[in-house]
Amino acid sequence: MKLRLTLFGLGICGLVALYGTVIAHMPGPGKMHSPYSRAINKLCVPQRHVTDAVTAVNFDYRGFDTLGEEFILFASVMGTLVLLREAAENKGPLSGDSASEPRNVRPTEAVRVTALALVGPTVVFGVYVVTHGQLTPGGGFQGGVVLATAPLLVYLADDFKTFKRITSHALIEISEAVGGGMYAVIGAIALVLSRPYMTNVLPLAQSGGIASGGIIPLISIATGLEVAAGFVLLLYAFLQKTLAERESS
Repeated sequence: MKLRLTLFGLGICGLVALYGTVIAHMPGPGKMHSPYSRAINKLCVPQRHVTDAVTAVNFDYRGFDTLGEEFILFASVMGTLVLLREAAENKGPLSGDSASEPRNVRPTEAVRVTALALVGPTVVFGVYVVTHGQLTPGGGFQGGVVLATAPLLVYLADDFKTFKRITSHALIEISEAVGGGMYAVIGAIALVLSRPYMTNVLPLAQSGGIASGGIIPLISIATGLEVAAGFVLLLYAFLQKTLAERESS
């Protein structure tokens, strides 16, 4: 244990040193004038009718790279689920009673009311961030994390039984797979039309409108679905593992 902590400390010190060096040499706000950034800022609106340059880069100009990043997240979630599921099976199945047991420390009424009151606004804000990434800062990655927070708020307000009831495990797994698959399928539309993969082949619509950007809003929605489902699966697995360990102790 001492060796592991020592290695961890050395790694943290190295990371902090590298991070500090990078921060110290970064240009300040408004001082970065790379040719790439100038080109994107100049071209993303006339070429893609998108007013958020970051989303244009992520889901169009380098959309194939982002597809790889999404599948990295998909593989990471699946790997974590396999490891946690294997650990749970080795300890025996969860009886189900622990999921309905009250917590050792119940949340106060103030916490419960606040958490439940935030569920609706969180879902609305998450949907807004996902669907408006081509117009304002945001997109599928950020909005998906926001959406995954809503079930967590329900758990904080009540217990795992309620969390499990509102997040069908099979449905969430299907949603994650559909989200990842949608991204790949949307990119393949161009292949059917004899165009390079991930080419934007849909009407760009008027700049500033929610449908602007062609395939970009669709990719953002697919990414948001995959990210939200992936994080909910992780929450489900970690909470179930915690309950299994509490039941066996």
